[in-house]
Amino acid sequence: MKITKATYLISSPSFDLCPKLQAPEYAFIGRSNVGKSSIINAIVQQKNLAKTSGTPGKTQLINHFEITSNSGAKISDKWYIVDLPGYGFAKVSQSSRRRWEQMIENYLRKRPNLCRVFVLIDSRHAPQKIDLEFIEQMYQWEIPITLIFTKSDKEKPGVVARNVKAMMDTLKENFAFLPEAFVTSAEKKEGVAEVIACLDRYNQLYKDEINNI
Repeated sequence: MKITKATYLISSPSFDLCPKLQAPEYAFIGRSNVGKSSIINAIVQQKNLAKTSGTPGKTQLINHFEITSNSGAKISDKWYIVDLPGYGFAKVSQSSRRRWEQMIENYLRKRPNLCRVFVLIDSRHAPQKIDLEFIEQMYQWEIPITLIFTKSDKEKPGVVARNVKAMMDTLKENFAFLPEAFVTSAEKKEGVAEVIACLDRYNQLYKDEINNI
């Protein structure tokens, strides 16, 4: 799949204000400062589509980006990437935190064209409780997920491999089916092509389901 165009569409303060779209969309979420915007920019091959920041909690809205791509055919596909607020240590009030949590839950559980949630995990660290709790919530809500381990270039390969294995082993203890996972570096573009191929595969599945209705 080749992404030919990626543009910012809209930022919404709540689920009910999100645009009504008829194409598949994929949400990206992770702990604050996990490198979410950098991965999105690497996928679409732009430097500043998603705004990066060293300040945790910078993303506070549901941000939609419209993507146009093709997979070798003349017909272009249109789909969406959604940048969700991070969870974790953002310095916000309890009321703001709860508002974000409710906004995210409503979006994840009620968005009809949401195909998959990409959960981003910092590969530099051993399994974190906050990531495990979020993944467990996704399983409880029966929301399909894919894991993206980020910042693999920021730590020794052996450490990254051990952390990834520890996470997958921990998930194996609690869940019968493990999610697909990719190890990535936005800076060095490692693993990015594999994530794009994954998105292409789910776009095709979405089209097949629509055609069979």
